[in-house]
Amino acid sequence: MNCRLATMIEGLPPDLQQEVEDFVVFVERRRARKPGGRLRQDWGGALKDVRDQFTSIELQKKTLEWRGV
Repeated sequence: MNCRLATMIEGLPPDLQQEVEDFVVFVERRRARKPGGRLRQDWGGALKDVRDQFTSIELQKKTLEWRGV
């Protein structure tokens, strides 16, 4: 590790050292993620049968509900 960085971290109080550690873990996990492939769009037009029954906003709200957001 960079000596200057280690000295800076050691100079922090324990709660901020923990925050730095948490951030490093986050960065490592983000870097480890495998990049996804191309965005699939083969579903285009799949809801054309219901286009007169629901608005795009209603469908958006329903998807958020399904995702538990």
